[in-house]
Amino acid sequence: MKTLLTLLLASAFIMPVYATEDKKPETKKVCVDQQGKDGKPVMDPKTNKPKQECKVVKVHKKHEGTKPEEVKKK
Repeated sequence: MKTLLTLLLASAFIMPVYATEDKKPETKKVCVDQQGKDGKPVMDPKTNKPKQECKVVKVHKKHEGTKPEEVKKK
């Protein structure tokens, strides 16, 4: 009986540890060409390619839903 009680108490403390594991959010890298004041892309003199500004952005899931019913106007 005591072993059953100790196993029950031990599992009560161990289970929340597994439940609270954080999942890393999905991310993607987005790069955009830099533009000068005149609206033309800024060129890198060494590589002769346009300079880019890159950011890491979280990816959000789109949820499907139903459209709300149309309301008749008076």
